[in-house]
Amino acid sequence: MDFAYDARTEELREKLLAFMDEHVYPAERTAEEQRALLASPWDTPPVVEELKAEAKRQGLWNLFLPDAEYGAGLTNLQYAPLAEITGRSPQLAPTALNCAAPDTGNMELLAQFGDEAQKKQWLEPLLTGEIRSAFAMTEPEVASSDATNIETRIRRDGESYVVDGRKWYISGAMNPDCKIFIVMGKTDPDGTDPRRQQSMILVPRDTPGVEVRRAMQVYGYEDHSHGGHAEVIFDGVRVPASHLIGEEGGGFAIAQARLGPGRIHHCMRLIGMAERAVELMCRRAVSRTAFGKTLAQQGVVQNWIADARVQIEQLRLLVLKTAWLMDTVGNRGAHTEIQAIKIATPRAVVDIIDKAVQAHGAGGVSQDFPLAELWAAARTLKLADGPDEVHQRSLARRELKKYL
Repeated sequence: MDFAYDARTEELREKLLAFMDEHVYPAERTAEEQRALLASPWDTPPVVEELKAEAKRQGLWNLFLPDAEYGAGLTNLQYAPLAEITGRSPQLAPTALNCAAPDTGNMELLAQFGDEAQKKQWLEPLLTGEIRSAFAMTEPEVASSDATNIETRIRRDGESYVVDGRKWYISGAMNPDCKIFIVMGKTDPDGTDPRRQQSMILVPRDTPGVEVRRAMQVYGYEDHSHGGHAEVIFDGVRVPASHLIGEEGGGFAIAQARLGPGRIHHCMRLIGMAERAVELMCRRAVSRTAFGKTLAQQGVVQNWIADARVQIEQLRLLVLKTAWLMDTVGNRGAHTEIQAIKIATPRAVVDIIDKAVQAHGAGGVSQDFPLAELWAAARTLKLADGPDEVHQRSLARRELKKYL
């Protein structure tokens, strides 16, 4: 395993680092100021469109998609350090590069499983950044960590499917640019194989019966970067049968294929979030005095900084190993490592950001620094794409199987 950056990765890293310094970081405050003046808090601030145009101009666009026909054609190992950089400004950078969830997973899904008509109608405008999308899987009435619990129904009726169900924490749904939902529900609720009961279907936002009922907050934040998280009702929603993705009963397998890359992308960005937190903690430590010494001279703060550096280096190596395995033996061959980073990365990054918050005192929990919002985002990832405990259970079973 050679984790040295190749020439193309190094070139893109240099361009992206400059893009962050020259455009993204200065736009963070501007975006907040502009959002306060918008008719709706879910409208896109003008500066975001400016960032997208500049990213396109510089060739920093669709870096996440390994399919060279649609994206940059980077391997997971090449993309990892780039995603880490965007994680330093999670509210702006991923969106600016068209590398933000849930659109990334939806584009990967459509590229892999969509037919030509579906790609033409929905994938192409997503690739150009003209529209955004949402992935409707999680439900409030069941434990959605077990996808076989899903209660939403997708019923065949002649040349149509009818969708009925209630979803929540549907990322991206509050954004008015969100034009399409990928909905997971059951086409065969009484089937003998619980993993063949589900299917996925494309539901345009303007279809009668679709109601985006309310925005769901995350620790009091509304997460504008993803277009919010919404509760969405599907009440007798009728769409053509051609909107089914793949085959009936293929939804569970499609979901697993979609979530694998998403999990590693989240972990890559989390490392960037941790680096931003350490940078802020160090700047604070050298500039603040308490009890006659700077915070940087206080032993406890030194311990926080040292521990954070060790944790980040460990996590980065594990993420890079996972990316390398995904490239060389596929997602299935990297299953253990994908679960390991999904467990380890949010857990450690939450702790790192928490220490940075502590070093900032009251400022750490305020809106004057990005730390509170970074903490909320990192803590949420202990639940998103499967809670830690589900991955621990699966990983432990795989380890124990060797001894049974």
